[in-house]
Amino acid sequence: MDFLTSPAFWVALGQIIMIDILLGGDNAVVIALACRKLPPAQRTKGIIWGTAGAIVLRVILIFFAMTLLALPWLKFIGAVLLVWIGVKLLAPDEDGHGEMATSDKLLAAIKTIIVADLVMSVDNVIAIAGAAQNAGEHQMLLVVLGLLISIPIIVWGSQLVIKLMARFPMIITAGGMLLGWIAGGMLVSDPVLANPDKWQWMLKLPQDSMVKYGASVAGALLVLAIGKFVASRQAKPADAH
Repeated sequence: MDFLTSPAFWVALGQIIMIDILLGGDNAVVIALACRKLPPAQRTKGIIWGTAGAIVLRVILIFFAMTLLALPWLKFIGAVLLVWIGVKLLAPDEDGHGEMATSDKLLAAIKTIIVADLVMSVDNVIAIAGAAQNAGEHQMLLVVLGLLISIPIIVWGSQLVIKLMARFPMIITAGGMLLGWIAGGMLVSDPVLANPDKWQWMLKLPQDSMVKYGASVAGALLVLAIGKFVASRQAKPADAH
């Protein structure tokens, strides 16, 4: 228990909690988007189980963080997944929702939260793992403690976002675009596009802020455009009736 008196331990724990809270903003939006159509009685369950599943997977990811980030195509695939999730959140498939059991809706919401958080966490875990390394020993204890402390903040934040969405529907569009923004920045930093020494048959992109910013903007606009297009196609049959 000597580590409890170590300043490095408490500094690292503080850094991890701050990282979790800052990065939890994205998570809160995804959780809120995924759970907004659940009945109020199921909403809290969806938020808690989705967050818990995402946190467990994030802890597992941290064990393999450096290896994962070096894998080619991982961020590329993750970016495509995030765009797909963003579009689905902007233009949810309404078919059969009346007949769909509440439990199925709940499981679908939990699955969306876990998949989106898993994809978004690939970069995030590096920041957490880096903060933990600075404390020397007890790295995984630090990571787990930081995540546990951040859970209530993320859960409360997502419930607040759901309430805001009910009053300001534009937040739903902004949330979907946020996923596109993250996807764009993630895609251009994939080793296949970023590493000049390997996979030389692929186009190489400069890893500067302008390229990442441009890709993020393009990703956000792509999700908006596809989401609006899919939503308008879904609305036409309804209008025909």
